Amino acid sequence: MKYSLKSSFARWVLVLFFAVLASTIPGLLVTITGASIHCQGFPLCVPDNSLGWLKFVHILSVGLAAILMLVVFHKAWMEQREQRILLPLTTILSVMFFGQSLVGAAQVMQGFPAHLMFLHQLTTVSLWVSLLLLVYASGVLAIDGRKVGSLNKRQRLKDFFALSKPLIVGLLLITTYGGLVIGGKAWPSFSLTFWTLIGGALAASGSSALNQYIDRELDKNMQRTAKRPLADGRLMDAEGLAFGLGLSLISYYILACFVNGLAALLSLVGIIYYVVLYSLWLKKATVQNIVIGGGAGAIPPMVGYAAATGHLDWTAWILFAIIFMWTPPHFWALAIVRMKDYQNAGVPMLPVVRGELETRRQIFVYTIELVLVTLLLPILNLAGSVYLVSSLVLGGALLYAAWAVWRQGGNKVAWRMYKWSSTYLVFIFLAIMIDAVL
Repeated sequence: MKYSLKSSFARWVLVLFFAVLASTIPGLLVTITGASIHCQGFPLCVPDNSLGWLKFVHILSVGLAAILMLVVFHKAWMEQREQRILLPLTTILSVMFFGQSLVGAAQVMQGFPAHLMFLHQLTTVSLWVSLLLLVYASGVLAIDGRKVGSLNKRQRLKDFFALSKPLIVGLLLITTYGGLVIGGKAWPSFSLTFWTLIGGALAASGSSALNQYIDRELDKNMQRTAKRPLADGRLMDAEGLAFGLGLSLISYYILACFVNGLAALLSLVGIIYYVVLYSLWLKKATVQNIVIGGGAGAIPPMVGYAAATGHLDWTAWILFAIIFMWTPPHFWALAIVRMKDYQNAGVPMLPVVRGELETRRQIFVYTIELVLVTLLLPILNLAGSVYLVSSLVLGGALLYAAWAVWRQGGNKVAWRMYKWSSTYLVFIFLAIMIDAVL
């Protein structure tokens, strides 16, 4: 394909390239000469000699590049909505551009910790690679923006919100906050809570969007998912991919800059686990998809624990194990109710492959194992009497629901198990939090 600057988007990208280049050169000179000390202030500074003017010029050039970046980002989302290379690439580039500034500021405030220094260098290299790719791709793939019709902004906001799976995000944030509280053995500060939950919400939303992008064709065959924004065609495939990648990347920058490196790394592992290991491979490859894939949903409390402590220990791993064991009976109960959906979509869920009776038995077995895992905290003296009593009462109720699924069968009791298991998870983590602060 031939490179061309016929589209306005390609021309703006080329201008952006030279603007970023123009800001990089004085930035390097500022670093080499130590000109920063001769121009103090933020966002602008007052030079006290000729070296100070070098820093001043660098600040202005970065500001111009930032404005151009916003222009290119806006044009991409308005004009290149169908481009599965251009739109995600522009979105990633924009996040890295502003993320680099955030990391730079965080380095100064935190005394240049190793993980932020590495992230700053990695972002610099990745930004230039992405920018060069975008310059070429825009000249080859960009379309005339006038061909794109008008957009219903209100409906699009609703669709992007649905793309993030807000109910699942809410449940994951509860477990994240539980990890925060039990890790610090006290109610965490507002600042730590805010940034940890914001980072966690963006990571979960980004993962959910990427999952729906991967499953967009499969979702069309399931009654439960056929009206999702990508499956129904209300959002373009490229928009779902760009939205998911953008949120996932933003979440890493936020956690790395405002929480700590371990929390950011664990969140990234969770995203890769869910998107690559589960969505791309396990979901359609094995009947054990939910069992192995449950590890992705079990990482958020570890993120919270790491945010509070900066490390992981047995308590964090038991929190992981609780959700890991909770996931199969929870989703197998749903799979019984939606068995025809999974059959039509060709997803090898347990009731589809081994039948409803075996699924009901496995739900009961895994529920027993889940309750035993929850008792590890008080057995190892990692939780007190409030949690012990709560885990016994809640576990007994969940066992009763699982017993009903096994002995009675039918969609009604399976649906009750599905709903009650969600409530169980909320209350068991609430018990963990209350016990930790008493």
